[in-house]
Amino acid sequence: MSTVETTAGTIAQPRALETPAPRKPKLKDTWWRHVVAVLAIAFALFPVVFVTSAAFDTSNSVSGTKVLPTNTTLDNFKQILTNTVQDQSATGNVDSKFLRWFGNSMLIAAAAALFTVMLGALAAYAFSRFRFKGRRMGMMTLLLIQVFPQFLAIVAIYLIVRNVGDIFSTLGLNSLIGLIVVYLGGALGVNAWLIKGFFDTIPTELDESARVDGATPAQIFWGVVLPLAAPVLAVVGLISFVFTLNEFVIASALLQTSDHFTLPVGMRGFIDQQYGQRWGPFAAGALIAAIPAALLFMFLQRWIVSGLTQGAVKG
Repeated sequence: MSTVETTAGTIAQPRALETPAPRKPKLKDTWWRHVVAVLAIAFALFPVVFVTSAAFDTSNSVSGTKVLPTNTTLDNFKQILTNTVQDQSATGNVDSKFLRWFGNSMLIAAAAALFTVMLGALAAYAFSRFRFKGRRMGMMTLLLIQVFPQFLAIVAIYLIVRNVGDIFSTLGLNSLIGLIVVYLGGALGVNAWLIKGFFDTIPTELDESARVDGATPAQIFWGVVLPLAAPVLAVVGLISFVFTLNEFVIASALLQTSDHFTLPVGMRGFIDQQYGQRWGPFAAGALIAAIPAALLFMFLQRWIVSGLTQGAVKG
């Protein structure tokens, strides 16, 4: 900025233009936003608080459970973990087998999430980087298949798994591996579209640079593209893990013995016809089952934020 010469011959520096400070919003102008936020938080946290209260409450009834328990106890956790809840039906005493159901669910959810991410990434990489005949039709087909929920084909899935089990017993009914394979049948579709959209934002110049340096297509995929796509892979893995952990319909149709039940199927049978007597242990089991998903979400959330700044290209 140039100086200005005055009539006295002195040189004066011009004043910098002062920008007015932004006006801070007052509470009377934004009070309704605070009210909406408080209501939304209360609506979202009420089920969690209610189940947590029931897990520590001595009352085993829904009507007797309060938001804040009056008499706290750890007996509900002891009953669900040590298999001491008795079934008074005609079948006799039945253990809850909560730890076995919990282990089955963790194994199936982890395997399904891992292979879902890998299959989705492979398909998305092909659709994003390669040009081949039928590419557009294949992408549209994957998307249209997702219009029909998987449980609509539950009868066909049951018959296919039963017939395959006559040849390969490990993929038949009442098999955890067979259930994982069924879940992987819906691994593509929306997941491939999500990952492909992220792959499209990764510059193709990175592939060309790696190819010039002598990298093979496999090295480009594993060493260049996948590290940069860490955020979307984490999102797809988390969604797949939570969906598989909560899935009930297909698991209840394919799993037949209590030793192979997943947690939703086992807990459904555990509380069936004993709702009033087992509400406390059921709430305790539900609270324990929510811990892995919450921890995974917290871990991946931190990893996603850090993944956005990793893999930068040097100029």
